[in-house]
Amino acid sequence: MGCLLHNHPSGDPTPSRADIDMTRQVQDVSEKLGIALHDHVIIAKGNHTSFRALGLLNQ
Repeated sequence: MGCLLHNHPSGDPTPSRADIDMTRQVQDVSEKLGIALHDHVIIAKGNHTSFRALGLLNQ
């Protein structure tokens, strides 16, 4: 099981289109290798966003 994590220095943890596209690519490859992507979390000043909580990961 894996998890992606990165920061947004801007302070806004909202996923960008590039974040979403890259996460889908990583998830597709991970599934082919038998690795489950549990979540992708973006950290920002005093806040965070979870792709799992936003429904942005394939189930």
